Amino acid sequence: MWSKVPRGPPDAIIGITEAFNNDKNPSRMNLGVGAYRDDDGKPYVLSSVKKAENIISSMNKEYAGIAGVEDFTRASVRLAYKDSVNLKNVAVVQSISGTGALRIGGEFLKRFYPHNKLVCLPTPTWGNHGAVFKDSGIDVTSYRYFDKNTNGLDLEGMLLDLKAFPERSVILLHACAHNPTGVDPSKSQWEEIANTIKARNHLVFFDMAYQGFASGDPNIDAFAVRYFAEQGIPILLAQSYAKNMGLYGERAGAFSVICESPDEAQSVLSQLKIIIRPMYSNPPIHGARIVSTILNSPEINQEWLGEVRLMADRITSMRAMLKKGLQEEKSLLNWDHITNQIGMFCYTGLNPMQVDRLTKEFHIYLTKDGRISMAGINSKNVKYLAKAIHEVTK
Repeated sequence: MWSKVPRGPPDAIIGITEAFNNDKNPSRMNLGVGAYRDDDGKPYVLSSVKKAENIISSMNKEYAGIAGVEDFTRASVRLAYKDSVNLKNVAVVQSISGTGALRIGGEFLKRFYPHNKLVCLPTPTWGNHGAVFKDSGIDVTSYRYFDKNTNGLDLEGMLLDLKAFPERSVILLHACAHNPTGVDPSKSQWEEIANTIKARNHLVFFDMAYQGFASGDPNIDAFAVRYFAEQGIPILLAQSYAKNMGLYGERAGAFSVICESPDEAQSVLSQLKIIIRPMYSNPPIHGARIVSTILNSPEINQEWLGEVRLMADRITSMRAMLKKGLQEEKSLLNWDHITNQIGMFCYTGLNPMQVDRLTKEFHIYLTKDGRISMAGINSKNVKYLAKAIHEVTK
């Protein structure tokens, strides 16, 4: 019956991890996985998460409503928008992490967006973005974002493309810690982007997977979302707690829509529930309860803020150490982009041939585009990585 089903290609990131696991070299490094590791290279469970789990351990395991755990969704919109918008005008549902939020958003756009059903993605973007929207029945195109010559933002190209798209297109933006490049606009650049989007009446779909994890401050990382909201730009928002709370496997996320009134928000919410019901009925409760407890308990919230700052600072310190290591190797190349970029990922500028050499000669595993996960670097292996990168780039 299934003999005609073709075998699909393996997932690029999972394939890297499998190759890493099969390599027995003691110097091997996995720089592909997008999950935080401590300075010993071990998975890290936040103390605030453990405390929250103790608090919720006696709770029942009953179903959540279709829209999810209400204390969680309310706390999520507060964390994202703060006072930049009337929260009563926000329709919000719990989702299966950030990917699930994007998928719900794709379905909502397909059914109800009355204008140009075209989602415009940055080049490059997270590898799953295109698939999510295409599987939602939405057309996808791209706009310029990363400048390979500077390893920074191509603001001029981006603005030209945003102006050229049909009015009322859907523009996907990474709110902070752009994946995979680590290149974020400055505040003044965000303002230019917002002005262009507003002039073209575009709808913005923010993907915010790293709030707090990028800079160490959730308020700084939410600047773009809040600024756009204050400018009256219509927003859809996907949130994830995988990175900033280390809840990778708990799949806790939220999807929200800024509406023009509480009544409109209730109508949108009703349709989001209709979308969710045949998709997965209702979301898992454990991760949502952890997040809700952390965000709604002042003492635990302060501990979490300290921990997310520590995680972000460790990533920042690894960037500085890698750049210093390359300088100590007497590399003649400019590596400023390593410290100019932000967040978990770094676009090194390495080409596929150089990446291949890193893997074959030095047992260092990363994606072909030269993206590395800074979380895979620690004080014990950073000099080895710097030496390897110098060897393949000199």
